[in-house]
Amino acid sequence: MTDRRHFLKTSLGASLGAGAMSFIGGTSILGALGSAKAHAANVEGYKALVCVFLFGGQDCHDTILPYDQASYDGYAALRTGLMSRYAAQNGGSTRARDRLLPLNPTNASQFSGRQFAMPEPLAPLKSLFDAGNVAILGNVGPLIHPLNAAQFEESVIAQPKRLFSHNDQQSTWMSSAPEGEILGWGGKFSDAALAAKANQQETFTAISTSGNTVFLAGENTTQYSISAGGPPPVDGLRNYASELLGSASDSELAISLLEKHYASTTQSMQNLYGRDLIAINKRAAESNTIFSEALENAPTLQTVFPNTRIGQQLRDIANTINIKNALGVGRQVFFASLGGFDTHDNQVRNLSRKQNQYAQAIAAFYQATAEMGAQNEVTLFTASDFGRSLAENGDGTDHGWGSHHFIVGGAVNGNKIYGDIPKYELGHAQDAGSGRLIPQTSVEQYAATLGKWFGLSNGELNAALPALKNFTQKDLGFMNGPGIT
Repeated sequence: MTDRRHFLKTSLGASLGAGAMSFIGGTSILGALGSAKAHAANVEGYKALVCVFLFGGQDCHDTILPYDQASYDGYAALRTGLMSRYAAQNGGSTRARDRLLPLNPTNASQFSGRQFAMPEPLAPLKSLFDAGNVAILGNVGPLIHPLNAAQFEESVIAQPKRLFSHNDQQSTWMSSAPEGEILGWGGKFSDAALAAKANQQETFTAISTSGNTVFLAGENTTQYSISAGGPPPVDGLRNYASELLGSASDSELAISLLEKHYASTTQSMQNLYGRDLIAINKRAAESNTIFSEALENAPTLQTVFPNTRIGQQLRDIANTINIKNALGVGRQVFFASLGGFDTHDNQVRNLSRKQNQYAQAIAAFYQATAEMGAQNEVTLFTASDFGRSLAENGDGTDHGWGSHHFIVGGAVNGNKIYGDIPKYELGHAQDAGSGRLIPQTSVEQYAATLGKWFGLSNGELNAALPALKNFTQKDLGFMNGPGIT
């Protein structure tokens, strides 16, 4: 007989995520634990958060560059190898000062004459920044308490665990804890929306275009996966029926045969377990039908997306937002991703290509939300494992900590740089070594600002983001709407 653990994994992998792993009689164990909590989320209208995670650790120093002459010269002197490689591209993406795209943020005076720029591959985001639809958040990353270089060296203040580790820092960004944590803040935000009855169809609250992710895992939230223009097929039940009964190539026949099989057996725990697995697969199939029919009946978006992996993911998310009314949802959290940012070598070639891919995709996504009239209802934001060292290492850079990120949407207080951009030099107060930035803004503050706009109450934000209480400024101000008190 087939392994039931494998059956459950393949069944849920089709379209329901890890949050549904414990169903007895159709009720999640985690959900039962969380059902008694009080909730007060504001769920009027429609709002969506879209996380674009840049796996590998994007080089923040090569994303927001210095533009005033003194800062630029110091930067170039620290990165002579990378700068010479950029210059050798003969017309390709370069970091020559006269080819950079200077930023003119409305809060430029905050930086005492220092100026900043984006590289040419990020031109689509630069245009949105100039139009007020993109904000930059400087030097953000995992923190438990505010921290500077001296405190970091002396280890006198609690610090995030397993710094500079890909898996652990990815998890810490998504869930406030290293690898092994099972709940993410995107999932917790979804939990709050579900508790406030924001969605008629709860299945479509947390949606990934990049497989299961801890970011979307909640106590009562079940992840839903979409790919290649729609939901994937539900294969687990068909495979199990074939192994168990030697037939049932059709999924509906498989369900029918398994129902008859379990109805004829005694009421042992094992048989109840099997029934619950059937219920999960039936629910997945029903959700897929609702989703597919809504897509078929929706008007086609005219926005053209780039034919890249991240372009297609954001296209699928845009198409899903386009059917929000048919799906009966008022709040959604999405996850998309792009890999390839671990640039220990070949940074000049690889980083520019990746930057242009996500910049074009994000610009198309914003255009699609505007086409739908939903640009004020959808906020996209970037995240990554960590930044990278300012000091170069051969033709690449090493793992860092703090980084600079983009927030995109019509509800964003854009054309502004929030937080701080430390000086492009070594040995400053936020240098953890080799120009690795110690964050001045925590992921919790970043998330809380997004969550407040999404509708969470102050109490819900504090519950979802355990270290938020350690920071005085809880609302960073980059979103329109009431702040966090």
